[in-house]
Amino acid sequence: MGCSTTLLPHSSLLPHHHNPPNPNPNPNPNPATPTLPLTRRSLLFLSTTSAAATTSLSLSSSAATPPTPLPDTTVTDRVFMDFSICPNYFLNRTLGDDLSLCADSEPVGRLVLGLYGNLVPITVSNFKAMCTASSGYKGTLVQKIFPGQFFVAGRQGRREGEVRPPVDLARNTEAVNSQAFLLGHSRPGVVSLCLSENDDDDEFKLDPNYRNVEFLITTGPAPCPQLDNNNIVFGMVLEGLDVVTTIASIPTYKPAERIRQYNDLAQFLGDERAKTARAIWNKPLKTVYIRDCGELKVAKPTLSPTLP
Repeated sequence: MGCSTTLLPHSSLLPHHHNPPNPNPNPNPNPATPTLPLTRRSLLFLSTTSAAATTSLSLSSSAATPPTPLPDTTVTDRVFMDFSICPNYFLNRTLGDDLSLCADSEPVGRLVLGLYGNLVPITVSNFKAMCTASSGYKGTLVQKIFPGQFFVAGRQGRREGEVRPPVDLARNTEAVNSQAFLLGHSRPGVVSLCLSENDDDDEFKLDPNYRNVEFLITTGPAPCPQLDNNNIVFGMVLEGLDVVTTIASIPTYKPAERIRQYNDLAQFLGDERAKTARAIWNKPLKTVYIRDCGELKVAKPTLSPTLP
């Protein structure tokens, strides 16, 4: 058999094609866009230009969207509340409903409250009416004290020391107005109408003429964000934060952990007695009450708000 062999020409015998040398070792693929060298000065110029453009855009957007106006916290009215302790209230029941007749009361001090009448006029008007009415806050109890948070007064009920609002009190439609919930409970001395923390008797809440007048005052030192958007802030303590601190330091009833667990289980099972038992939690162990209250007349109709 024969073998066929194909001979390839030696490379030296093939013709060579010489390309002319490129004078530019780094050719620009797009000759229409010349490459600029990035120096320190050019980088500084680019960063300054981008910052100026961002600032101008933010200014134009802020100019297009006007800022939301702040709530009007001008103090339009002032009221006072004198708090006292009746040491023998639970022993001497001849006082009846009028705690202000307690003979051996121990004064705690006076609070001067500034009210935001421009922000929530109905809430402020009702609160002033409760401070001046014969069946208002005078002679009623501080119902609950939550240490480090707030205390509650003005609860409605039929027991001694509870509130009975006058029949001509205005219906508070601000409870369904979102503008009434703009202020928060961020510091001690905030005065707020109880909505989420309201514990009036169900008998009163079901009455078509029911008017909510229970209020709370924050005691600090920490804010109470759980109260925000759920209760109407309508004033602040102008004088007497030391009185607020004294009330907050009064010991309260605290159930044992096992009682709390049993109560939680009973509430989970729908036992109505759980709510009745829980009603005495956080009640002060001393009889703290509003001995006197009323409106303070001032020369100027409006006052500049003063932070406590």
